[in-house]
Amino acid sequence: MREFIVEADGGSRGNPGPAGYGAVVSDAATGETLRETAEYIGVATNNVAEYRGLLAGLRAAHALDPTATVHVRMDSKLVIEQMSGRWKIKHPDMKPLAAQAARIFPPGRVTYEWIPRAQNKHADRLANEAMDAGARGEQWSETESTAELDTAGGGASGGAGASGGAGASGSAVGAVPPEPPGDAAAGAARVRGALAEGRAAAATAGSGPDAARASTEPGRGVPAGAASGSATDDTDARAARAVEGARAAQADADGDTRAAKADTDARADADADAGAAKADADARADAGVVKADAETRAAQAVKAGADTRAARTVAAPGWAPADMGAPATFVLLRHGETPLTPQKRFSGSGGTDPSLSDTGREQAERAAAMLARRGTIQAVVSSPLARTRETAGIVAARLGLDVSIDDGLRETDFGAWEGLTFAEVRERHPEDLNAWLASPDAEPTGGGESFAATATRLAATRDRLVAAHAGRTVLLVTHVTPIKTLVRLALGAPPESLFRMELSAASLSVVAYYADGNASVRLLNDTSYLR
Repeated sequence: MREFIVEADGGSRGNPGPAGYGAVVSDAATGETLRETAEYIGVATNNVAEYRGLLAGLRAAHALDPTATVHVRMDSKLVIEQMSGRWKIKHPDMKPLAAQAARIFPPGRVTYEWIPRAQNKHADRLANEAMDAGARGEQWSETESTAELDTAGGGASGGAGASGGAGASGSAVGAVPPEPPGDAAAGAARVRGALAEGRAAAATAGSGPDAARASTEPGRGVPAGAASGSATDDTDARAARAVEGARAAQADADGDTRAAKADTDARADADADAGAAKADADARADAGVVKADAETRAAQAVKAGADTRAARTVAAPGWAPADMGAPATFVLLRHGETPLTPQKRFSGSGGTDPSLSDTGREQAERAAAMLARRGTIQAVVSSPLARTRETAGIVAARLGLDVSIDDGLRETDFGAWEGLTFAEVRERHPEDLNAWLASPDAEPTGGGESFAATATRLAATRDRLVAAHAGRTVLLVTHVTPIKTLVRLALGAPPESLFRMELSAASLSVVAYYADGNASVRLLNDTSYLR
């Protein structure tokens, strides 16, 4: 099942006053912008405009894939709290809008997160573009929008009326922190900006003997007129092809080869049409300036797309082909501390089954808060032991999800070593301990479970859960040995690597599993949210 991120905003210059909204739909797995939408809606309040932005974003996501799950991020505390059901909706203008939004996707398929305005710049910029267009008596045009470029460049959102606030937000767990903007879609927006600049120059050019001659300053267009009209049309066509080339580059998961081809094709098309402006030498020369400028911008867009894709490859490891689809991503959370944890005692599935300590519950709460901020967990699965069920329950309550139990995620049975420290085991069962350290097939004293048997159990559990959650991000709340084993198997590392990994209480690790059977370890032993 696909997952979309919808970021939406709305604003009113006067409250009520001239209002507009903007919304962006992106792929939760890749961060790719899939759809932008914005509209000037006349005189309305900020809150109505924000709800209209939410509606537009949800409808755009539904049009892309009605079976998807959606995570909505907005800087409107009112909309987020009301749509989450925590605040009542009292205003008569907003009740029908909220009801419409709730009907677009089935209940449970949409989650909501409040974010600061600084993290909602793309949608905010779209809303302001729509209000600017309305002030000119026009409607917002997606082909002319530079909102993604402005956001990628770190520019101010501009305009007035978008809602704001304070708080924090995180990225999709199961992969990496939010990826930087600046990919080929932003490059396409840059080309659109260049085209708009050229058209503006053409519209403001003077009349008279020099009217057929455009300025040779780069970035300015050919003036309107019979002699130069052909050159202008060709320049527009070339710039439009550059936009398409940049967009094609963004969709290319491999990057370098197709990006280079898109650049070559764009240049070839531009060169092939160059002769169309021969009717007027001056206009032809000026068109060449604009052509060169558009080509340069297109090349920069393509290169930016390739560079960003290369960065994403480093930030989000995994060499699966582009058509492999979204992986099943397991976010592996070790349970919080128990009274045995600080003493470093063996605590497996055959011992006293301790519950969390006060410290462990606080750790679980902090993990829950961090996962709620990131907002991408779609299911929670827990080991059957008390400490994991308690940890999973705390997190799931914060996320609004149920907890399923899977016996395959239980900790190794340490037999007679349960409740003992390592030193106590060495003192009482030295030969058994040495054998256990030397071979994954050795069992703890008293018929416990060997690491080899644990690995067999975890591999079967992994395969079953991957099949059940293909393309989803799932939180698995489990123990030290299962998490280390899943990481070891993903890396193809030898059994002795289990003794070379640190795994703290309430830590997070992440492994992604692709359709071809390959795996990618994306995180290990993250405890930053506990500090």
